[in-house]
Amino acid sequence: MSLHDEHVERLDLTDEPVPDLVVIQVYITSARRSYEIADHYRARGAYVVLGGLHVTALPDEAAAHADTIFLGPGEDTWPQFLADLRRQAPKTRYVSTNRTLAGLPPVRRDLIARHRYLVPNSIVVSRGCPHHCDFCYKDAFFAGGKSFYTQAVDDALAEIDRLPGRHLYFLDDHLFGNRRFARALFDGMAGMGRLWQAAGTVDAVLAPDLLERAVDAGLRSLFVGFETVNDGNLAATRKRQNVGRDYSAVVRRLHEHGVMVNGSFVFGLDDDEPDVFDRTVGWAVEQGVETATFHILTPYPGTALYDRMAAQDRILHRDWDRYDTRQVVYRPKRLTPTQLTDGYRRAYRDFYRWPAIWRGAATKESLRGRLRHLAYAGGWKKFEPAWDTVIRAGRVLHALPLLEAVLGGFGERTAGSGGGRAGEGGANPVAPSLAPVDIQRHG
Repeated sequence: MSLHDEHVERLDLTDEPVPDLVVIQVYITSARRSYEIADHYRARGAYVVLGGLHVTALPDEAAAHADTIFLGPGEDTWPQFLADLRRQAPKTRYVSTNRTLAGLPPVRRDLIARHRYLVPNSIVVSRGCPHHCDFCYKDAFFAGGKSFYTQAVDDALAEIDRLPGRHLYFLDDHLFGNRRFARALFDGMAGMGRLWQAAGTVDAVLAPDLLERAVDAGLRSLFVGFETVNDGNLAATRKRQNVGRDYSAVVRRLHEHGVMVNGSFVFGLDDDEPDVFDRTVGWAVEQGVETATFHILTPYPGTALYDRMAAQDRILHRDWDRYDTRQVVYRPKRLTPTQLTDGYRRAYRDFYRWPAIWRGAATKESLRGRLRHLAYAGGWKKFEPAWDTVIRAGRVLHALPLLEAVLGGFGERTAGSGGGRAGEGGANPVAPSLAPVDIQRHG
């Protein structure tokens, strides 16, 4: 058995011998390449299976390139398929309905080429998200069953305990989504000496007691979906967990607890006008957000957003390679496609200019805090060519101690933040290509 990740290495299709079984996880911008690989191996006699987000969204398209397709997560359907395959009676389509992470075998981390990743310790302890934003690619994936569920806390802690080193990256869509689970997980992690990054929502950050426990367990960087500075966009996209929330209070609370902020923002929502780019960047810099990830709104097939825009004849094309959140694939309402593209590019450029990085760093109270901001915010974007060289050379794992050193500098609480949990005396970013996708994540 072998595992290949084309984020970090190109699969050699001339390799011999031909495998008996080829399993490909497909997302939208990998669809063309996935079908190319699938067709190649089917022509040579391999049994080809396709699953993942794109397959679930467009099963008939995917079925033309596979012997079997999987819709939804695969924890329940994959064992059934293997049993059917052994008796030479596999079905052409498996649809997940029973959602549980109980009894899963440990992840086969021996299959992961750790030296190719800056963050080899990626982990997923839940599936899905309790929220249902209408632009989210994941909603359709979990149709027909639970849309959010977690491992048993003891199973998650056992998986964490097996990982070497200090650093972890939780790839969960919303690690804080089940607060009872999250609190128990963080309590169990306290004392492990881990440093970790994850994704959460603004309401989770503001929840009493939750952030404190996460920080005690080693949280040092959080990816937060702010999405938009226009309140009108939130209700229209069912981003209800953000409605009425004080974004400045979210950033302030994270910084008071020594947590770095990676803010996520989406441009091109229907209430966005030409000033949205400068307003968004200006707000993020003024708040001292360390890193920001900007996106062009993308109507993925299978989402409510796609259905609505298709009904309004606003979809420009269905070239899935271009559905990458960096290109305009629909007709914006109050912007031209050129304005949206140019504004998106300008936002990245302006946020990561040295003067903006310096202004963001100046919001920190201590010299150490300002230096950490400069190191992290400047390190990713200003030295991208160097990172590319290290990645191509397969030496990226050697930079992990540097990442741990920078993250280890976070975690200091400011004077007003309190020293412990509520009731005890007190009240992301790593590029996806630098972290392996957990091989349990979509079956």
